[in-house]
Amino acid sequence: DPVRYLGNRSTGRMGFAVAAEAIARGARVILISGPTSLDPPVAAEMVQVRSAEQMHAAVLARVAQADAVIMAAAVADYTPTAGPLIGKLHKEEGNLTVNLRRTPDILGELGRRRAGEAVPILVGFAAETSDVVERARQKLVAKQLDLVVANDVAQPDTGFACDTNAASLVTADGVEEVPL
Repeated sequence: DPVRYLGNRSTGRMGFAVAAEAIARGARVILISGPTSLDPPVAAEMVQVRSAEQMHAAVLARVAQADAVIMAAAVADYTPTAGPLIGKLHKEEGNLTVNLRRTPDILGELGRRRAGEAVPILVGFAAETSDVVERARQKLVAKQLDLVVANDVAQPDTGFACDTNAASLVTADGVEEVPL
């Protein structure tokens, strides 16, 4: 509704940092971002979206221009079937049930569309709380990715809204640990 929403703890910081580094290395960057309070890198072509469906459309509209797609966004896996309410949902007696439907799997679709080609390079992120590397391996295979950056968001000083991070870089060839 106009007051509350279903969301996650992601700030967009990782995506913006990756975009800034790519620009510093000379890349043309199209930064597709959900709501955030961060200032985007100056040289990035900025595309603002509010929903998983809008991000899906924005990515698909631009993927043909890309040598690499780095999906650091924490896109919602589910969304309310009724969509957003026009007015505030007021508290009433008893419980409330919210029915959810799956949102488009943007990276999965890109992997299927690429069909074994080398371009664009596909990089996914996996924010996990258990079995971090195994879940990243599963994502790598299922979505036909080149790299998954796996974060154990249950650990202190990593994950969402932190100035530091640690990750496991998972590829078909193995795992490289990036310490804090």
